[in-house]
Amino acid sequence: MKKLIVFDLDGTLAESKAALDVEMAKLLTRLLEVAKVAIISGGDWPQFEKQVLSKLPKTQVLKHLSILPTCGTKYYHYKAGWKKLYAEDFTTDEKKKIIKNLNEAVEKTGVKAGKIWGEQIEDRGSQVTYSGLGQQAPLDAKKKWDPDFKKRKKIKAILDKTLPEFSVQMGGATSIDITKPGIDKAYGIHKLHKTLKIKISEMIFIGDALFDGGNDHPAKTTGVDCIQVRDPDETKRVVEGIIFCLT
Repeated sequence: MKKLIVFDLDGTLAESKAALDVEMAKLLTRLLEVAKVAIISGGDWPQFEKQVLSKLPKTQVLKHLSILPTCGTKYYHYKAGWKKLYAEDFTTDEKKKIIKNLNEAVEKTGVKAGKIWGEQIEDRGSQVTYSGLGQQAPLDAKKKWDPDFKKRKKIKAILDKTLPEFSVQMGGATSIDITKPGIDKAYGIHKLHKTLKIKISEMIFIGDALFDGGNDHPAKTTGVDCIQVRDPDETKRVVEGIIFCLT
């Protein structure tokens, strides 16, 4: 019997940087009534508030929800309000090194966009994220920019050599996420196990980037049962099936 359903956010529960749609919000609420749920994403806490929490009812079912921003480098749970359990933040020197090497890797590959919407590099405290078209890029442009991950794989290949002491993963539609070594979605899965006292064999992880180099792939290394989805619409059908089985 599965007791915890763990989701990626962008590309899995919602389109990149978009809020849950009405159908997904209803399904997630129904799922919270029959199982514990966790969401692990590269986005920071404000992104979760905007994309997820603003669309869910403010009821006691939130006690069954765990939020792990920035690929599991932070952990929030609900007890009369949302509380942060931990944060694995970078030092100032680590941030400077990451940003310097990230800029150099982008320049070296020649991966450039004709138009940028907002900042390309975002300091999320425990994670530095590169967005190929900028943080505020429209979804249509993001979907077209690097659908096969070829552009980001070039950047990642350089960063794997110049930043060997960090974890470099690709996720979302245009992103590269850099965290401390071992602080990724696998770390998040183990934190969920220790905090909630739920065996990894009693969990399911659902994500759209479970391939090698994708930011969901580390979760797979924990031995958790994984379901690869193409997009939020496919996730809805999976969630419907899980709710049916659990009830």
